[in-house]
Amino acid sequence: MSLLVASGLSLAHGRKVLLAGAGFSIGPTDRIGLLGANGTGKSTLLRILSGELAPDAGGLTLRRGTRVGHLPQDVAALPGGSVLESVLAAVPGRASLEDRLRAAEAGLAAAAAPDAQLELSAALADLHEQLDHFEERFGRHRAERLLAGLGFADDDLARPASALSGGWKMRAALAGLLLQDPDLLLLDEPTNHLDVPTLTWFDAFLRSSRRALVLVSHDREFLDRQVSRVLSLEPEGLRAYSGGVTAYRRWRVEERERLEAEAARQRAKRDQLEGFIDRFGAKATKAAQARSKQRLLDKMEEVQTLEARATARFRFADPPRSGVDVLRLEGVSKAFGPRVVYRDLSATLRRGERVGVIGPNGAGKSTLLKLAAGVLAPDAGRVLPGHGVVLGYYAQHLLEPGGGATGALDADATVLEALWSVVPDRGEAHVRSIAGAFLFSGDDVEKPIGVLSGGERARVALARLLLVPANLLLLDEPTNHLDLDSSEALVEALAGFPGTLLFVSHNRTFVNRLATATWEVRDGAILASPGNLDDWLHHQELATAQAGEGPAPDGGAERAVEGGRDRRRAEAEARNARYRRERPLRDEIARIEARIAALEAVVAEETAALADPGLYADFARARPRIERKAAAEAELATLLDRWAEASGRLEAPDGAG
Repeated sequence: MSLLVASGLSLAHGRKVLLAGAGFSIGPTDRIGLLGANGTGKSTLLRILSGELAPDAGGLTLRRGTRVGHLPQDVAALPGGSVLESVLAAVPGRASLEDRLRAAEAGLAAAAAPDAQLELSAALADLHEQLDHFEERFGRHRAERLLAGLGFADDDLARPASALSGGWKMRAALAGLLLQDPDLLLLDEPTNHLDVPTLTWFDAFLRSSRRALVLVSHDREFLDRQVSRVLSLEPEGLRAYSGGVTAYRRWRVEERERLEAEAARQRAKRDQLEGFIDRFGAKATKAAQARSKQRLLDKMEEVQTLEARATARFRFADPPRSGVDVLRLEGVSKAFGPRVVYRDLSATLRRGERVGVIGPNGAGKSTLLKLAAGVLAPDAGRVLPGHGVVLGYYAQHLLEPGGGATGALDADATVLEALWSVVPDRGEAHVRSIAGAFLFSGDDVEKPIGVLSGGERARVALARLLLVPANLLLLDEPTNHLDLDSSEALVEALAGFPGTLLFVSHNRTFVNRLATATWEVRDGAILASPGNLDDWLHHQELATAQAGEGPAPDGGAERAVEGGRDRRRAEAEARNARYRRERPLRDEIARIEARIAALEAVVAEETAALADPGLYADFARARPRIERKAAAEAELATLLDRWAEASGRLEAPDGAG
């Protein structure tokens, strides 16, 4: 029997329809990945399933006694008290059980009649058994184990829950949810604030659970390890698929290709029938056949192809070449009050390296990127950018102050202003084209940054990075607010980026796809390792086994590491080959963009001159300026079309359209 059945769910926000008659069921052990672009209603659907939000139409039927637990993306507040008390308070019923126990003890002490004493003794024994069972399932020891798994130290458990930062507050809320052990877990981006060690623990914990699960995540590897069913919010409605996320995406592509082929065959058949009818419909000898073909045409149901979902398009311009040493840290120290983050830190980042920074939360990963970006000054030592380095910085907290030209966002600025401020010398058409590539079109570019969603702010910040051809990108959790499609589009764009990367990410897919090395931040120092996150985890397993703390990994793990090296070598060769193929097209785009910039300068100059009323006193003086402006505008329109066509060919899968 299903835990939950959803029937005819409909919900709209103004004119935007999120759900239209959606229906599905969730079994007791179903593991479901919920997919969809930003703004399509994933979080809203989870709120409906949790009972927090009522749909406009339709409803839910839950199996009697089913307990549902929901972890939203943003945790507003925690129960009062210490961290441990807050987590224990997440499970209802403890206080009621203790009150009943005290009442039974008081009643037994006051009872005089043997029958009453016997009855109360039995009730008291039953209540003690219930309390023991409650403690076993929902008690202090289990809460402490969960908190430890989620990265809390013993000293943290007595801290006030109200003093926790946003990321740690989310972890405490997650611990409380896991302590409840609900029949159905609804998790909305639960990994957003988890570091690598905690994510590894959480991944294993979820996989060992037999409870039903509905999971939203932008990490495909994490989803594929957790789910065996997919519900996807597509343009045509809610779609269901039995299988993992990668299998669903492959099936979706195959379905689109099949429907487009069927539609093409149908169009050809329709053209053939209409041609026959037009040619012979008026001839008496062919009229009967024409009527027959008209009936076939009337009965033909049009094949509905899948609507392509708009996805942000990323393409990093070729940056200028930097020196071999891109960034050097020499004897860097940094502390915040009594807390020392780095002490006498030295490290070098070289041209072409792609370094993933890992380590527990609070170790100093974001601080390292802020030091590298110049947002923070070291207390001692030096941070030295290399020769010819052009830096782009993506801040984890998009509205925080600082961050340089490509860092923080002004909440009061519009989308267009936020982008144009990075390249004030470029024309509005160019800036709007970049905004359109990031799904901001029409009046959307006039929205203030402060009213945008997290995903929209992330797209603005990434668009600012693309406007400036940086050769060193510092990225702090760039996929946190992106949907799966946008996250993977960013990964593919960065895989082809010819510059240097230093990034922090909890997204295992992101780190594994991009990193050629890892810097583990630990105890104020950096421990560098070659390879990606899987390679680092493998070496950790080897070290644990050699220390006698666990089993040695089998030969399959070693073959996986070797396979990873072969894969990265093949990817690098393919990337280099692609860039050799694309070089003529990229050179053409650069020439077009240079000419566009020159023409825009001409148009601006002549527009300013023609604004002078005195110029028209002698039309012979005004006429050449009018003609020059008109000629520049005509050539500019042609070049913008050529630029869009060439850019489209470059963005095609094979780089050639």
